[in-house]
Formats: sequence, structure tokens, C-alpha cells
Amino acid sequence: MKIAVASDHRGFNIKDRILSQVIELHHEALDLGPTNSEICDYPDFGAKAARAVSEGKADRAILICGSGIGMCIVANKFKGVRAALCHDDLSAEMSRRHNDANVMCLSADLLGERLASRMIELWLSTPFEGGRHARRIAKIAEYEQADAPSPPCP
Repeated sequence: MKIAVASDHRGFNIKDRILSQVIELHHEALDLGPTNSEICDYPDFGAKAARAVSEGKADRAILICGSGIGMCIVANKFKGVRAALCHDDLSAEMSRRHNDANVMCLSADLLGERLASRMIELWLSTPFEGGRHARRIAKIAEYEQADAPSPPCP
């Protein structure tokens, strides 16, 4: 798989370790910036990676910012992107197994190196279960279309 990796300045130091891990796991790594740790805006780099996934230039992406929240918000603005903020093994696994997440967002400030590494390995190796979950993913894709009806309120 081709995995795009991007961060903001707070995730810059972690980004290089993630790129190395992606390669060690026999995937192609695509570094979408930044190229240094100078202060930058996470939407600029999150958008590059999310666009790569949306346009099929990358199979998946891993995004890193201080909390992971900002990257997750920007990534989910792109058609076909299902970004998940992951904070432990279970969220990493279930984002793939049940939600077919194609973008993983991580916190540079809250995750230790060992946990982040384990989560990435799990996320890259966990398949989508399909079945009833595929029906739900299809509904999300419908809502993503401009003319899709709003979901009914309970």
C-alpha cells in the first residue's frame, strides 16, 4: 500500500519515525510535509494527505498534530475520506474493522512512541470486516454526496 504521512510542526519529529515504520512494514511511504519544525498550519498538510487519499494517489494516510483533532477535522472534509482519531489499540483496530478508516489521526502530545508504533502496525494490518459495516459505510458515502437527503432525526 501507498501511505501518505503528514504533520504540523508539533508532529514533525514523530513523522520521520512513522515514515520509517511504514517502510519497515513493507509499504510505500509518501512524505507530504512539512520539511522542518517551523510553525505551520495543520490544515495545509492535512489537506495534502487527505486529497491524496481522496484522489487515489495514496491508499491511506497517517496524520499527526498536537491533539490529532484538527487533522481529523480537515481530513474528513474530503470526499471518500474516513478519518479516525485513534488514541489506543482498540480505536486503531476498530476504525479499520468496522469503519474502514483510510486516514489515521494521531496526537503528537498525548501518545508515547511505543503505543503509537503498535497502533500504526495494528491499523495497517487490520482488514475491514464488511458485512453490516459495509452497509453503514455506503450510507456515509450517500450523505457525502451534495444531493443526499439529511438523515432523519430520531
